[in-house]
Amino acid sequence: MKTSFQLYPEHLTFESPFRSADSGAEVIFEGIVRSPNKGKQVLYLEFEAYEALFGNEMIRIATALHEKFDLHALMLHHRIGKVYPGECAVLAAVYAKHRDHAFMACAELMNELKKSAPIWKKEFHEDGSFWVSATP
Repeated sequence: MKTSFQLYPEHLTFESPFRSADSGAEVIFEGIVRSPNKGKQVLYLEFEAYEALFGNEMIRIATALHEKFDLHALMLHHRIGKVYPGECAVLAAVYAKHRDHAFMACAELMNELKKSAPIWKKEFHEDGSFWVSATP
């Protein structure tokens, strides 16, 4: 299975790196910073990552998803540093023979990313900031 895992300090844009005729489905997810959140205007999010462990954890997640859904390829690119409302914080793409596996794998990828990847998110407002838990 082909994979691409990256952490970016700059803007993310999507280019399909693994599109091919053997994948009948390509599911793309873009996570956008939203504002307001919980009734407060978000100034920005700040992401920190333990980069030395990020790749290993993503390989573990990708291997499990490949075994479960028979994926052809998987991509996960995540911003680090400040990300403002309306900007993309995470890009995921999953390639599989059939759409049902691609959709399910992409949803599970995002759940696993939030649960176990060494990435932390802090939300900033005019009156302060707080660390965001893995689930809203």
